[in-house]
Amino acid sequence: MVLVPEVAAAVEAVGANTPILAAGGIVTGRQMAAAMAMGAHGAWTGSVWLTTAEAETNPVVKEKMLAASSRDTVRSKSRTGKPSRQLRSPWTDAWEAEGAPKPLPMPLQSLVSEPALRKVDKLSEGGHEGARTLATYWVGQGVGLMNEAMGAGQVVQQFKEDWIAACERLNGFIGD
Repeated sequence: MVLVPEVAAAVEAVGANTPILAAGGIVTGRQMAAAMAMGAHGAWTGSVWLTTAEAETNPVVKEKMLAASSRDTVRSKSRTGKPSRQLRSPWTDAWEAEGAPKPLPMPLQSLVSEPALRKVDKLSEGGHEGARTLATYWVGQGVGLMNEAMGAGQVVQQFKEDWIAACERLNGFIGD
């Protein structure tokens, strides 16, 4: 939200006719409308698709995402060696604990974490309670607004309806 107006001003200052896409935490049409009100031409979305029926996301992780709030995410180097936002779990907590080894630099940390997390996913899908607790995946803070399992088409429709409602609300401030 801070960068969109700055980027829009910079693009306008050089007279460029370059479309601007806002990204980061956008999971509703209302957020897209806000980004467009600040100068973006559209939105690049990511996390909102992770809980759709079509997503390949581990079903256990989908459940955790649908129950999560924005406070249930953490920036951690535990998967790749670079900070990335993901669903908090005992896995991410263990890498941040006092006395824990520091994650290796990218791409080496992935060689440590991904085989283990693939096993966690497989075991969690089979009902292993410890693995269900450990299961994590990348997701943004917008996860707190992702509360209902939907198909991708439903997400698009809800985005459109939410965007229209937000624009109508803004138009109401102006009046006729």
